[in-house]
Amino acid sequence: MPVTRYIPGVVLCVVIAIAAIAAGSLEHAMAGRAWIEPLVLAILIGAAVRTAWTPGPRWKPGVDFAAKQILEVAIVLLGITLDVPLLLRAGPALGAGIVLAVVGALAVGYALGVTLGLRRKLATLVAVGNAICGNSAIAAVAPVIGAEPDDIASSIAFTAVLGVIVVLTLPQLKPALALSDYQYGVVAGLTVYAVPQVLAATLPVSTLSGQVGTLVKLTRVLMLGPIVLGLSVSMRRRGHATGAPVNLGRLVPWFIVGFLLLAAVRATGVVPAPIVDMSRTVSGALTVVAMAALGLGVDVRVLGRVGGRVTATAMGGLVLLLGISLLLVRGLHIG
Repeated sequence: MPVTRYIPGVVLCVVIAIAAIAAGSLEHAMAGRAWIEPLVLAILIGAAVRTAWTPGPRWKPGVDFAAKQILEVAIVLLGITLDVPLLLRAGPALGAGIVLAVVGALAVGYALGVTLGLRRKLATLVAVGNAICGNSAIAAVAPVIGAEPDDIASSIAFTAVLGVIVVLTLPQLKPALALSDYQYGVVAGLTVYAVPQVLAATLPVSTLSGQVGTLVKLTRVLMLGPIVLGLSVSMRRRGHATGAPVNLGRLVPWFIVGFLLLAAVRATGVVPAPIVDMSRTVSGALTVVAMAALGLGVDVRVLGRVGGRVTATAMGGLVLLLGISLLLVRGLHIG
């Protein structure tokens, strides 16, 4: 595919990102602070554009590129800004908590979906999307369980919309829940669907929340591998094998490896402070562009099309996951 095909969509995302940054600067000049950070403004502006106008085929390659590849580069660069000793102060308790949260949310979410009358495969997709990483988890699990196209479309579309709602509301709960920045990062990393949504929900709160949330979220994403393999084995034992191969390379994305490698390099103390500052600036700018692409992928009208049972299952699972996250943070004395 020629590089020029990406230009219109990427330029559109950059324009929205510039508008979001300018609006944030205007807020700061008028009110002394940005009440809505550029990260969130980029999502809102993108969603507003998408509601008024659906980008056609000319724009899609570039928007998709911004939402995936540009975001992945931003995440890799974020690795070099991490204060690793500070993030790991929770010790093994944090790792155990992530595993417990994912497994618990998956089991309870699936049971809730079946109880509300969803087909078992659709209930599995919604539960996996809630418990692990939204669209990516749904896309990875769907061929393994032989999910129907309609089930895949409805679960992915609703995840995109509900994820943005969570991004907007979760930071408002931080004071009411009396969470420290570290604890909020853990809760957001365990609760929010996708990596870009975690960044949008945590970075406006504090740098520490963003770093903790990203680390927790990427660890949660790594749970996708064991879950997909487990489902594949289960389907074959029950005689329902779909023939779809499990692509192990897709279960450990390259950007997670890059993020962890740069974090390890930073932990050695050899990275000069100007390099860290420059990486933080570039990562932040690329993230705003990716948020614009995320907003352009949100069609709020989907809420009226996915059905009440899918809505109830997804929202119920999300509330349960939030409750599990808070119990883990309090019970394990994290942060």
